[in-house]
Amino acid sequence: MKPLEHGFFEGRGRSVIVRAYRSGKVVVQGSGAADFVEMFLEPEILREARIGYEEALEPEESLPHAGSDECGKGDFFGPLVVAAAYVDPEIARALRRLGVRDSKEVKSDARAIHLSEEIRKAVRGRCSLVVLGPAKYNELYRRFGNLNRLLAWAHATALCELLRKVPSCPRALVDQFAKAPVLERALEQQGLSLPVEQKPRAESDIAVAAASLLARGEFLRRLALLGKEAGMRLPKGASSPVREAAREIVRRHGAERLHALAKIHFRTYAQAADGGLSPVRGEDRGESPSAVASRAPCAAPSSGYGAIDRIEEEKTERKS
Repeated sequence: MKPLEHGFFEGRGRSVIVRAYRSGKVVVQGSGAADFVEMFLEPEILREARIGYEEALEPEESLPHAGSDECGKGDFFGPLVVAAAYVDPEIARALRRLGVRDSKEVKSDARAIHLSEEIRKAVRGRCSLVVLGPAKYNELYRRFGNLNRLLAWAHATALCELLRKVPSCPRALVDQFAKAPVLERALEQQGLSLPVEQKPRAESDIAVAAASLLARGEFLRRLALLGKEAGMRLPKGASSPVREAAREIVRRHGAERLHALAKIHFRTYAQAADGGLSPVRGEDRGESPSAVASRAPCAAPSSGYGAIDRIEEEKTERKS
């Protein structure tokens, strides 16, 4: 037993680590985690059995359905990624064995990338990704007029692509990001008749959690690639380290370089030159999302997380 920063304690056994946080969360890790939960935590502390009984306790979660979620909308640098994933009882069991949960609860970036790789294998291709690199994102943001309309189009596009792979998918769940009619209009414009439920904090659903981690893994990988192009590490979020990195890029390469690395409607864009730049606002032209998409299709997602060299070669070929 030993003290734990921001927590009550950390306990280590031969095959299990238990961390109890002041928020009320208890994290159990290690090869003996399942035995610890089943033999001690549930009977002695929780007074209820849940592990291994998810299908009985939450049967709807294991029934065939899709989930979608996004990553990168609050990050100045990097792309916007929307992912959709399909689950059925077999896939749901495989995802639970992996420990899939909301990506926000996975604190390690390396762990998130690893899980996203394993999720791709578990769903056996029954997933889709819409990846908008900064340049394409900035173009579409101007055309759509606001972020929620852009997000709605991206979610509808991801679900539409998933449905091509799994035509029998009966329903979908989306982590709600705007008022329901915003997404409903985008789904109609895509000609999607799939019943879609929108729910706040939907990441507790296994399909949405899988989509969340797929999106986060792709975002992190793309952010790293952009950092290599910029010649420096690009931090996540929109905090002071992000502003300092943006200022450094402006100092080295000029403000135009940010258009290929960042979302320029953020206030950080103006702060990068100490107020000498103005954030780019949306210009709503009254066009439908489908009309915009037909002229500006989104970037194709990567086919794997170990193919950095291949993607860089493709970029070189396109330039030549």
